[in-house]
Amino acid sequence: MRRLSWRNLIHDKVRFGVTLTGVVFAVILVAIQIGLLVGFSRATSDIIHHSGADLWIRSKDVPYIEVGVVFSERKLYQARAVPGVQWAEKFILQFIDWKRPDGSNEGGMVLGFNPDRPLGGPWNLTAGQIEDLKADDTIIIDELYQEKLGVTRLGQVVEINNRRAKVVGFTRGIRTFTTSPAIFTSFKNALNYANFREDQTQYILVKVAPGYDVEQVRRELGLRIKDVDISTAAEFGQMTRDYWLFSTGAGVTVIVAAILGLIVGVVVVAQTIYASTVDHLKEYGTLKAMGADNSYIYRVIIEQAVISAVIGYVLGISVSLLVVQASQNGVTAIFMPWQVGLGLFVLTLMMCIGASIVSIKKVTQIDPAMVFKG
Repeated sequence: MRRLSWRNLIHDKVRFGVTLTGVVFAVILVAIQIGLLVGFSRATSDIIHHSGADLWIRSKDVPYIEVGVVFSERKLYQARAVPGVQWAEKFILQFIDWKRPDGSNEGGMVLGFNPDRPLGGPWNLTAGQIEDLKADDTIIIDELYQEKLGVTRLGQVVEINNRRAKVVGFTRGIRTFTTSPAIFTSFKNALNYANFREDQTQYILVKVAPGYDVEQVRRELGLRIKDVDISTAAEFGQMTRDYWLFSTGAGVTVIVAAILGLIVGVVVVAQTIYASTVDHLKEYGTLKAMGADNSYIYRVIIEQAVISAVIGYVLGISVSLLVVQASQNGVTAIFMPWQVGLGLFVLTLMMCIGASIVSIKKVTQIDPAMVFKG
């Protein structure tokens, strides 16, 4: 049966090529759109998920990380007094103006943390060390934004909100959804760049001590610290992700594009498989006249769809992976986790098999006597 299915497909190579083109196009379109969605999703919440904190304490009703509201640092000492709190550190995130060497301005996002604790700092360092941020007016930026910010080398002195800043390190792959580059610095330096008072902070990052339950520590913090919201890193990351992806419409646009790609693929594949089936009606009629039942012919048609799906998927995902690889050097990265690749394979199979069902109805109407009518 497999040989018959394959011969049917390659009998008309042009039509088979059109079928594969439709499948490949659908796979690439859906893969890229889903990869973009994954990339956007990571960019919105990477800072939270890489913070190393178990709990984020913030002012009430702050819906996502970029809109933190300042509060008194006295809450920091209240947090440190709670049993089960291993570390509690101040953290701020504030948009700033960055002056390029050519005199033009760019937007940026200063992230201030305590360099003595691994909470809220940079990751994927390619040059410099976190300890370098203990010096006054020092910053670390990502390599992806060097050109945007006009930075060409380590040690370069720049200007942030009319204050001096020296680049002492680079990271790789820290992207932001807002297109404002992340600029890591010490909490003390960040206060100066953001023009906050020394006794203010926007967030308190909490690391729970080993052996303590995160939820229990959160309840204790909630009892002792008033007028704040306390979320786990996973919860706050989800809130930030939901805001940027759905409240702004950016995520919905990508999802709609992926669905449209799927619909286009189904239509193209359905049309070509249907046309292929119609072209072979006489052959199917001959099989029925020779005693083949409908289920046998159905299996032939579905097998044709599966062959088209597998070949189209392999070609489509190969091209998609090349695009994913190329995107890693840009500020808008496309990611393809293996779960997405596996899900896309299942989706491609369903798409092609579903499309083939349309043509099966035509076969059920075949009269075996048509073979003898010429």
